Amino acid sequence: MAGFQTETLSLDGWDHFYSGKVRDLYLPAGVGFADSDRVLVVASDRISAYDFVLTSEIPDKGKVLTQLSLWWFGQLSEFANHVISTEVPEAVAGRAMVCKKLEMYPIECIARGYLTGSGLAEYKVSSTVCELPLPAGLVDGSRLQPALFTPSAKAEVGEHDENISFAQTVERVGAQVSEALREKTVALYERAEQIARERGIILADTKVEFGADPSNGEITLGDEVLTPDSSRFWDAQSYAPGKAQASFDKQFVRDWLTSAASGWDKNSGAEPPALPAEIVEKTRARYIDAYERLTGEKFSA
Repeated sequence: MAGFQTETLSLDGWDHFYSGKVRDLYLPAGVGFADSDRVLVVASDRISAYDFVLTSEIPDKGKVLTQLSLWWFGQLSEFANHVISTEVPEAVAGRAMVCKKLEMYPIECIARGYLTGSGLAEYKVSSTVCELPLPAGLVDGSRLQPALFTPSAKAEVGEHDENISFAQTVERVGAQVSEALREKTVALYERAEQIARERGIILADTKVEFGADPSNGEITLGDEVLTPDSSRFWDAQSYAPGKAQASFDKQFVRDWLTSAASGWDKNSGAEPPALPAEIVEKTRARYIDAYERLTGEKFSA
């Protein structure tokens, strides 16, 4: 498997196996994929938007995402997760985890607790989000209760993920697994939304991924969880429905890319431009702000 082409590291005891948009996977040295029960997950400083990996990197992003994921895994201990250890090679210290090798489901599990983004665009046309009907009169930032489960089909690197219905999810992974994925995704979102709100942050939506633990078949939380890359975080103090919300996530990058300042058309098929230094630094600051507000700890690079 190749995935996204990027520079790989020489890590003692580990062989590079695969690179995704922002993460690199390594297997124990000399052990093939079929025989390995663990994987080293390394978070890079790469950033993606609109299914492109940008040429610009965000300094310390890999460490922020890894440390925040580990914090959330601890907060959400009622959900089985894939982390085995944080004892990793020094070269990737702080931005890597040794994890169980799960049999990942080909589903992006998305929970939406607020109407915004692509969901808002669809709602304006059809009063639905991912074909789920919603009441009239909602605006940008309206709260959705209960939260919606809106899965998408995972695409290969460089391709676009595709929103799918629950029935299409059942076609891919079966009824029993689909029901469990929906239940776990919404329950995780509701618990995390409560935790974030206590810290002055609104969790508008999030994407999580699950896989089956080969040792016992248990549906297990994998990849990252509740980071500024996979979630929309809003400032609770300034939140007001009917307008775009102040955020602590990569929506800031998306907004710049689609602004006149970038000169880029997201529908052109062309590669996005490099981010200006100011946008890079402000993005880094937002990621760190999210980490510090949520955890109550000072981020240390």
